[in-house]
Amino acid sequence: MILIADSGSTKTHWCLAENGKALKEIFTDGINPFYENETEIARILKTQLTPDIISGNINSIFFYGAGCSFPDKKGTVRKALEVVFPQTISIIESDLLGATRSLLQHRPGIACILGTGSNSCFYNGNEMVSNVSPLGFVLGDEGSGAVLGRQLVADCLKSQLPASLIQKFYQHFNITPQQIMENVYKKPFPNRFLASLVPFLAENKHDPDIYRLISNSFRLFFERNIRQYPITGDMPVCFVGSVAHHFEDILRETAAQQGINISKIVQSPMSGLIEYHLN
Repeated sequence: MILIADSGSTKTHWCLAENGKALKEIFTDGINPFYENETEIARILKTQLTPDIISGNINSIFFYGAGCSFPDKKGTVRKALEVVFPQTISIIESDLLGATRSLLQHRPGIACILGTGSNSCFYNGNEMVSNVSPLGFVLGDEGSGAVLGRQLVADCLKSQLPASLIQKFYQHFNITPQQIMENVYKKPFPNRFLASLVPFLAENKHDPDIYRLISNSFRLFFERNIRQYPITGDMPVCFVGSVAHHFEDILRETAAQQGINISKIVQSPMSGLIEYHLN
């Protein structure tokens, strides 16, 4: 039996699989070693994951996670997993490799993530060949939930949106400008807070100002990231993530304006990861 994890900053999707099929899916809080240490990650595993599984039956864990691109961060997650699953082999890889394997299996192409954060790579069918660093929601992460939320609150706080829309935003979340500032600058996980505002954008995406905000962020994602890869006419460009899924119409339209044809958009990489590992 194997345990596969797809972990972002907001949530982690776990799946127990055996004999070619998924047996059980579990969701826990997001795990990101850039924001959490070994003890904090182990606490999430013990309180939210292990009550739903029998750990002694698991032979291998394949953990694909945000923040797991660097050896020291992989080590943090591995140590936490070893505390909870001491007899199990754990393989830690980046969420980007997980998305790539899910979307492309063994085909060359460009794989992209648009969720709480954003990322992309050029894949030769076996390994990631090049990656434009996403840089996080402060310096990059164009098109991500955190950046869309950041732009939304910035436009509200600076009165760059119609007054009626700004009032609608504050009423929707029952939040004040002071509370926004506290969530962004004083409380932990500001990226999660900002991404949590995306449902407002989804509900109002046909408003011209909101549509423009979303499409501009997607345009920057293509210009600052995807354009740096060697795109040919028949090369697949694929997306995974909640933002890509919920704004598929705007994403495809923005891509077409850039001369890019998107071949696949899925909300979660899990089904593709199950296929990849069980095959």
